[in-house]
Amino acid sequence: FVKAVILAGGSGTRLYPVTIAINKHFLPIYNKPMIYYPLSLVMLLKIKDVMFVVNPSDLEMFKNLFGDGSKLGMNIQYTIQHKPNGLAEGLILAEDFIGNDNILYMLGDNVFFGHDLVKIMNQAKEDIEKNGGAYVFGYSVKDPERFGVVEFDENQNVISIEEKPKKPKSHYAVVGMYFYDSNAVEIAKNVKPSERGELEITSVNEEYLKQKKLKVKLLGR
Repeated sequence: FVKAVILAGGSGTRLYPVTIAINKHFLPIYNKPMIYYPLSLVMLLKIKDVMFVVNPSDLEMFKNLFGDGSKLGMNIQYTIQHKPNGLAEGLILAEDFIGNDNILYMLGDNVFFGHDLVKIMNQAKEDIEKNGGAYVFGYSVKDPERFGVVEFDENQNVISIEEKPKKPKSHYAVVGMYFYDSNAVEIAKNVKPSERGELEITSVNEEYLKQKKLKVKLLGR
């Protein structure tokens, strides 16, 4: 069984002044609010249970937009992140919601759309349901030194993940979408804050890597 957790907090400082008055996840991308894109991907994967991790000031806007999800045939819940303490904190905040289930963990401001996307994600989802572990997704970029970079063998087992490396070991960037088994919550609880004082999602991925349970799926155009 898989549930989805979508991270939609943060203050959107890089988009100031437009995000002073509105959360960036409500900004229109073409004809829909940004947050519709990750949610529609969750729906395409036939995942019905979703938790949004949101800022205290934005909770009412999210509830106005989605309510409890029943209009969409879904079960939508909310949890509040009071400070931007890092991406991995969302796993801890959603602990009761996650329970013993597997998780699709998504950043609300990453837009995924394109070739065979649902098929690729379903393969990862089925593998997690059967075998546990974790999946990251790699996307080929020209400037990998700006991203988290994933190195892998011919069986798509991850060998290393490096944050903004000076000498990247591949040209595949890790995107803001992850599949985890239910161990992710405990792993997140044991993560030590990074130099910038945040619980990094990379630290969670590194722990799965240590346990030899981290795989990668590559995304096309």
